[in-house]
Amino acid sequence: MEYLLLGASNISVSRIGLGTWAIGGWLWGGTDRAESIATIQSALDRGITLIDTAPVYGFGESERIVGEALATGGRRDRAVIATKAGIAWNEGSGPRRDSRPDRLRLELEDSLRRLRTDRIDLYQVHWPDPLVPIEDTAAELDRMYRAGKIRAIGVSNYDPEQMDAFRSIAPLHAVQPPYNLFERAADDGVLPYAKANGLAVLAYGALCRGLLSGRITAQTRFEGDDLRRADPKFADPARRDQYLAAVRSLDTLARERFNRDVLALAVRWVLDRGPTVALWGARRPQQLDAAHSALGWKLDDAAMREIDAILRRDILDPVGPEFMAPPVRQALAA
Repeated sequence: MEYLLLGASNISVSRIGLGTWAIGGWLWGGTDRAESIATIQSALDRGITLIDTAPVYGFGESERIVGEALATGGRRDRAVIATKAGIAWNEGSGPRRDSRPDRLRLELEDSLRRLRTDRIDLYQVHWPDPLVPIEDTAAELDRMYRAGKIRAIGVSNYDPEQMDAFRSIAPLHAVQPPYNLFERAADDGVLPYAKANGLAVLAYGALCRGLLSGRITAQTRFEGDDLRRADPKFADPARRDQYLAAVRSLDTLARERFNRDVLALAVRWVLDRGPTVALWGARRPQQLDAAHSALGWKLDDAAMREIDAILRRDILDPVGPEFMAPPVRQALAA
């Protein structure tokens, strides 16, 4: 395993992290609790120390599963728990952004209880809330940090200007943007900002919701509440065919140049872009078997250029991850 520090903190994390959105079940067709616990425990056994979760992943279920998985065998002290705050929900409405300080205080105590721990290693604001001054949100996380309830501070889905506002009030150790071969907006702002200011980058969607795993075909169908039914990359046949063509081309490159597959190439690409962690979503232990194939090698400059050429050639109608953004409270009320 490869490791890095979370910004200016003394917290070392694995450069492959376990993403647990799917483990929560919501928008991923349900969950198998026993299998999910086994997956988290298997990740630790493989040297994956960073476990990334959030209250909204299954409306508390992901955090509860993580807490149960880490509760025995000294596993809590082997893990770095990264969770989030700033998304509210209730029975009458879906998730919505809410970063008011009193809401953040409530969320922290709820997360500590569900996770069965007395501290959060990395606490992240899940989405910027345009109805709350960023400085107010930052001040509340700074109080938590100084009280020792959280060990490091992160933001997710923030742009550089928003991070500047946050850093004027509180320390910032990490940023979590969507980032993968097919969703590269972070290259234009977030990643250079992180490099310049010493932040770790936790790249979510490193395999683009499975599209870069090499296992999805034109015949793959998604059932129930699976969010990929609403993802234009999957739902629009024209776009789907472009992305699948790119996956085939990338897989050929990976096999011919590096004796690896497209999954390993996609994760290695994220790791070679900067001070990055690739968040790897898994729900079964065997889905982690391929993690080692992304480690211990590098993509050279020629390969990076060839990857860019493939993407320009095969994807004529690119689309980002914007469909996943939760609404703000004002928009929801309207």
